[in-house]
This record gives sequence, structure tokens and C-alpha cells, in this order.
Amino acid sequence: MIFNLGSINADLFYRVPHLPKPGETLASDSYDKGLGGKGANMSVAAARAASRVVHIGAVGEDGRWAKDRLIEYGVDTRHIDVADVPTGHAIIIVDDSGENQIVLFPGANAALGEGAVTAALAEAGKDDWLLMQNETSLQGFTAALARQKGMRVAYAAAPFDAAAVEAVLPHVDLLVLNAVEAAQLSEAMGKDLRDLDVADIVVTLGGDGCRHISTSRAETVNYPAFDVKAVDATGAGDTFTGYLLAGLDRGMPMAQAITRAQKAAAIMVTRHGTADVIPDLKDLEETRF
Repeated sequence: MIFNLGSINADLFYRVPHLPKPGETLASDSYDKGLGGKGANMSVAAARAASRVVHIGAVGEDGRWAKDRLIEYGVDTRHIDVADVPTGHAIIIVDDSGENQIVLFPGANAALGEGAVTAALAEAGKDDWLLMQNETSLQGFTAALARQKGMRVAYAAAPFDAAAVEAVLPHVDLLVLNAVEAAQLSEAMGKDLRDLDVADIVVTLGGDGCRHISTSRAETVNYPAFDVKAVDATGAGDTFTGYLLAGLDRGMPMAQAITRAQKAAAIMVTRHGTADVIPDLKDLEETRF
């Protein structure tokens, strides 16, 4: 089972011909609203990959629809609190090539208390995973608690924050980051990723695939990407992480879990949106590249 301490956002999408330059005002070609947040995206992806997922998080009174949507996608929402602050949201600007810029408002994602986390993990054990990102509070507290319970800890170090990473890293079994975050982490820690005390590190490389670093075996393996035409990269990394963890949770070898996660992410970049368009296992079975 996967316990995901994760953000829940209202994603506000604006389509533009190109990403705005400093001081530039652009008219949007379209607008849409959907369920998002790195945490919610990963919960939906893992649930659609057939894992049982318990989401730990918070929304405001204006975000009850998000809880309902997560339930529809098969996520356990019993440990999503309703806080006295607005639901988090993201302003997502996507250009015609599929590149994006994102501005986050944390809102209720930063309002969760330690008691809520402790209650959520009361039913967790050594066969379970804890998944976290950097869009909520309490990562360090939750990682330490999970480690005490013998859980395995997976951490997607995004949005990157050096202090948050250093607080969590001693408890992490699986670290997932993109190439930019990997460079930032190496610089902040003053060492190569291969020298970190983390059993497995997966670096996503966009159109170049991904890289798995096994520090225990002193081995690095590169995986090529599926060849697709991207229309929107938003949520692809979250889809990859959710599918990867679901595969490992269900006992897949790392190579198989990575390959399946890459296929899910490849399908995702051909779609517009975030949590609401994450592919399920049937999509993976029916899609040929």
C-alpha cells in the first residue's frame, strides 16, 4: 500500500502561443480548470496503476470537489482534512510546443498538522511505502515517523528546496528527480548523486528517457524514452513517479517498473491536462509506440 503525503491543487490552465518573457502581457487562447498538485497527480497515477493509495493532505472548504474527484479515481481520501484556508492552486501556462510555466499558491497544502499525519500512518507497516513531494509541510516529520514504522520512503524532490531535501534524505530509499533538480541537488550537497546514501535514485531526462542509479550495486542504467510528439508536459513527471512506485509496491523489478512508468508518462505528454487525464492500465495495454 502507498501512503502519499501530497499536495492537492486546483489547476488553472492557460494556453498561449509562447511562454511570456519578463514584462510581457499575453492573451490566452483557452482556459480550463482541473484537479492537480504533484501529490494528487501521483496518487491518481498510482491508483490507476492498480495500487491501493491513501492520500494524506488538506483542502479548503472550496476544495471538497477535489476529494470527490480523487475518490472517483480510486484514491482513499479518509485522511484529507478540510482546513480553514483556501485550497492550493496552480496557474499553468502552456505554449504550442508543450512547454510550461507554473506558479503555485500552497494554501491548505501547508496547513496539515502532525496529528493528522500520525493518525494516517497508524495503519501503515513495513510492507508499505510513504511517498512525498515538496508541495506540503511536514516532510521531515513524516519521513522520520515512517522510518520508525519500518516503511519504505520514496521522495520526489520537487519543487526543489535544498533545506527540505537535506531534512528528508537520511530516511529515503527511493529518490526521484528530473535533470535540473539532480544538478541542483549535486551542487547543494557538494557531491555526485552516486555518492548519496540512498539505495535507488531515478533521474528523469525528458525526451532522453531516464537514468537509474543503484548505489548498493554501484550500477547506473539508462533507459531510452518512447518516441512521441508532446503537446503538454504538465504532470508527466508525476505520472512517471506514481506508476514507478505502484510497480515497486506490487513487487515488480526496477527495470520493469521504470519501463511501464515511462510508457505512462509518454502517453501523458500527448494529452492536455493533469490528474484528470492520467492514463490507466487499459490505456497502456492499448497504446503502441
